[in-house]
Amino acid sequence: MAVADRSAALKLVGGNGQISLGKRYAGRHVLVEETEPGVWIVRTATVIPDNESWLHEAAAASDLQAAMEWSASHEPTDLDLSETLKRLGHGDA
Repeated sequence: MAVADRSAALKLVGGNGQISLGKRYAGRHVLVEETEPGVWIVRTATVIPDNESWLHEAAAASDLQAAMEWSASHEPTDLDLSETLKRLGHGDA
């Protein structure tokens, strides 16, 4: 595990209640936890939409890995394109 450089900076909370973390964090989501009054922990966060969370589960990762291995060992072909389209429910191709 890499140890991050720790630094402290004095910031002033503006009249609108905001502080600036700097341009390198512009556009990023952050998680702000108040551990006790006046003590905050600010961490960068990645937000995953609910309807995509299944992609980050072990079963999905395993299925994706198996699919990637299969595709690497099978040349693409469109010989059975009509049959494939029917099987996928796209009617008469």
